[in-house]
Amino acid sequence: MQPAVTASHKKNRARQRETLRQKSDRANAIAAGLARAYPLLEVPLKHRNTFELLIAVILSAQCTDEAVNRVTPELFRRYPDPAKLAEASTEEIEAIIRTLGLFRAKARSLQRCARQLVEEFGGQVPSSMAELTQLAGVGRKTANVILGHAFDTPGIAVDTHCKRVSRRLGLTRQQDPNKIERDLNRLLPAQEWTQSSLRLIIHGRRVCYARKPACGRCVLSELCPSSRAFD
Repeated sequence: MQPAVTASHKKNRARQRETLRQKSDRANAIAAGLARAYPLLEVPLKHRNTFELLIAVILSAQCTDEAVNRVTPELFRRYPDPAKLAEASTEEIEAIIRTLGLFRAKARSLQRCARQLVEEFGGQVPSSMAELTQLAGVGRKTANVILGHAFDTPGIAVDTHCKRVSRRLGLTRQQDPNKIERDLNRLLPAQEWTQSSLRLIIHGRRVCYARKPACGRCVLSELCPSSRAFD
């Protein structure tokens, strides 16, 4: 007896038959849908300059933006530039960011990063992927946020939300963030990278939840091979 063919099975087969051109067209339709849903987006981490953005993004690893925004005003008041932060002890930094996850490791990263900025980059945040990823606490995700939002250099920031939503949308099958970034780069034009990845992150926070995505109110339901799969 043949097993029943479910809607999910049909969607999986359709996704397997999708050509690169078709997937790229669908990716661009997804980007357009997200742009309509979230037309004016800025990084939700409070900052006044590129240095503050860099520090806030480092702190945001495995932590909510809201929690980061609660500690950065005092951190930036006491240490407004790389030189001041480089002079701080890790204990002083820890005391300010103690409410954040991994605060001890993050305090060490902030201090080392600030020292690198002073000693290697003249107190300025560098503007290339190669240089940014030399800094303590900075990987490709953080670097792409800085490049896209501070230097207008397109980049796809793959965090846990971007990863989950991209996989559910069938835009990638990869688990490694760098490989997901590569897949999305291939599907979307460069001018879409920065805003589209931020919108995927926001969509993951507001609609495409990890445990039970709200497919019923998702603007991408007609473009998503996983739609209704969690109902």
